[in-house]
This record gives sequence, C-alpha cells and structure tokens, in this order.
Amino acid sequence: MDKQQIFEKMKSALVEDFEMDEAKITPEARLYEDLELDSIDAVDLIVKLKSILPRNIDPEVFKTVRTMQDVVDAIYNLIQESEAK
Repeated sequence: MDKQQIFEKMKSALVEDFEMDEAKITPEARLYEDLELDSIDAVDLIVKLKSILPRNIDPEVFKTVRTMQDVVDAIYNLIQESEAK
C-alpha cells in the first residue's frame, strides 16, 4: 500500500464517519486546528484504520503527528517495517 492509498482511506473515514468536509482534508491539514479532531477522534480514526495496519500501534508514534501527512507517513512506515521482517 502506498502513501496515496493510505491518505485516501483516511480521507474516506473522515468524510464518512466524522462527516467532515472533503475539501478541508489535505495532506497539509492540521489534525487539531484545521480538522478539529480531538484526542478521542484521533483514537477513533486509528481504530477505523486498523484494517490496513500490520500490527498494533505504539501510541508513542502518534504523539508527534500534527498533520494528515504525518499520520500517512507514520502508517506507511509501520507497514514498511512489518514487511521488512
């Protein structure tokens, strides 16, 4: 799965489950400020994305994410690490 596919899955989840305006969801969009996600929403989003994740997520990885692209990169790295093993 490439980064664009991960982004599209996240975008779809945000539009469908969080009723977010699709136009607001860009790679540069800040999770808390632009998309108005709170920490509970962020957890819900990760739960929705579990189907594409190779393993459980270390919460420490997601403490540093601020934008949609940060989340995409973190998920992509997890997938790459899992495939390398």
